[in-house]
Amino acid sequence: MRRRLSDLRHPGRSGADREVIWQAASVLLSYPDDPMLGRLPLVRAAASSLPRRDRQVVLALVDDLAALEPMAAQTRYVETFDHKRRRTLYLTYWVAGDTRNRGQAILNVAQTYRASGAMPPSDELADHLTVVLEFAATVDPDAGYALLAGHVTPLSMLESALREAGSVYADLVGLVVSTLPAPGPDDLARARRLTMAGPPVEAVGLDPYPTPLPHGVARPAPGPVPLTLEPTGGLR
Repeated sequence: MRRRLSDLRHPGRSGADREVIWQAASVLLSYPDDPMLGRLPLVRAAASSLPRRDRQVVLALVDDLAALEPMAAQTRYVETFDHKRRRTLYLTYWVAGDTRNRGQAILNVAQTYRASGAMPPSDELADHLTVVLEFAATVDPDAGYALLAGHVTPLSMLESALREAGSVYADLVGLVVSTLPAPGPDDLARARRLTMAGPPVEAVGLDPYPTPLPHGVARPAPGPVPLTLEPTGGLR
């Protein structure tokens, strides 16, 4: 049987385990509305197959969300991901920021979906982490792995920002990062530059893509957004 590229790069963790991690994270990093919270038992059941340390990370967040009132979970989610640009779930934001280049970066992600036979979602941008994780878990693990690995610097910065904030989401993002190659020297240098200067910005002529909103403005997040493809297993 042909081994997948992601299996060859991470022989210590099976491809099946990584796909469970990716889809569990896709659910748990979604806006905690009723449909999302209704999937928590599915996430719990799927996590039972993971190695002990991975399973503990997933179940800790499942238990946390299950214990909260939905309104409290939703408020915390918006405060965590929508009020601080350093904690955005849009993967291209730290690379392209509020510039015209971000449109092309998002288009490149969408083209990856199409090349694998999936239509990008119509109600969320293609670079939203929950969408990329869903794609990697259920459509094309190799192409999804390449997308995630190509954004390991933003993901590592997201994990760091969540840890600084004491967020319950930090360990889960760290678990996703652990399925990817460690950032190299160039990645770390870029991360330091981005931390100092922030993402690129153009002042005029933009049709901006969604970024974290000003404090007090809540944006419902629909994820994980189903891709237009027959499900291939997992938590659907």
